[in-house]
Amino acid sequence: MGGHLNINHLMFLGQGALWTVGLSVIALIGGGIVGFVIALARISPLKSVRIASAVYVQLIQGTPLLVILFLGYFGFAAIGLKVSPLAAAGAGLALSRTQRMMKVILPQAIRIATPPTVGFMVQIIKNTSLASVVGFVELMRSGQIVNNSLFEPFAIYAIIAVTYFAMCYPLSLFSQRLEKRMGRGRSNLAPA
Repeated sequence: MGGHLNINHLMFLGQGALWTVGLSVIALIGGGIVGFVIALARISPLKSVRIASAVYVQLIQGTPLLVILFLGYFGFAAIGLKVSPLAAAGAGLALSRTQRMMKVILPQAIRIATPPTVGFMVQIIKNTSLASVVGFVELMRSGQIVNNSLFEPFAIYAIIAVTYFAMCYPLSLFSQRLEKRMGRGRSNLAPA
């Protein structure tokens, strides 16, 4: 790379942004699936299943996301299982998603949960920056690499900030619109 900020640097940042979006989608879908299973376990008629799911939720809620990412990547390697940075980051972010999904009791809560879930996608996108600790090159890590090459931190991190904003702001607006629309729908259903 080297030199001054050019189209190659911007394309590398764009590739990092695409990986950020991809990792966010993996985390949202994976977390939704795991969250659904845990939510069903939490309302299981079997007491042992309810207790096991409650312990799991407390364990995940009490563990920082960065620790979960490290354990997922380095922990499995320590026991002889090779895990790619994408798999470790996706699983770690999905576990983070799971702890929030636990507040959702399906199916009646889907209508209530949809706007906050869309809004929560903003948090997932921002949390993907932690994936760089396991070697995954998403937007923030690609920015660090470009900055190490050029040493133009203000310009590079300004581009990164604008890119994150461009990804997150539309989701925030969409979430707010959904909340207003869903809120209106609930009030229309209230008894007179």
